[in-house]
Amino acid sequence: MGTPIADNLWTNEADPRLMGGKLPSGEVIFPMPEGDAAEGVEPYPLSRTGKLWSFTSQGFRPKSPYEGPGEGPHDFKPYLVGYVELPGEVIVESLLVDADLEDLELGMAMEFAVVPFNDQHTTFAFRPEK
Repeated sequence: MGTPIADNLWTNEADPRLMGGKLPSGEVIFPMPEGDAAEGVEPYPLSRTGKLWSFTSQGFRPKSPYEGPGEGPHDFKPYLVGYVELPGEVIVESLLVDADLEDLELGMAMEFAVVPFNDQHTTFAFRPEK
């Protein structure tokens, strides 16, 4: 697989997890902040599993400066996006993969996955739990 689309976005484990942050108040956030915003925030690996909180299909090309996996204006393919609630932690906006829109149900079990973004990069997504 390719290089992650951002540094420190997920852990480097056999079963990777998204990297969130824990504020001094105990609140968990995603993504882990960088620079001055990270002061006092502890890195916090998030749960690999959660429940589908909301979802939709992105059926049209996003506005500029959209940079998708391909090079041309006709490379856009509709995709699924949703919010996954990681119990007791945070709700994460994510690509949804390995499912069709009609397969998705609110509250269904979801699991973290690292997936190709383009020929050089990988990104994160959630998919229905197997």
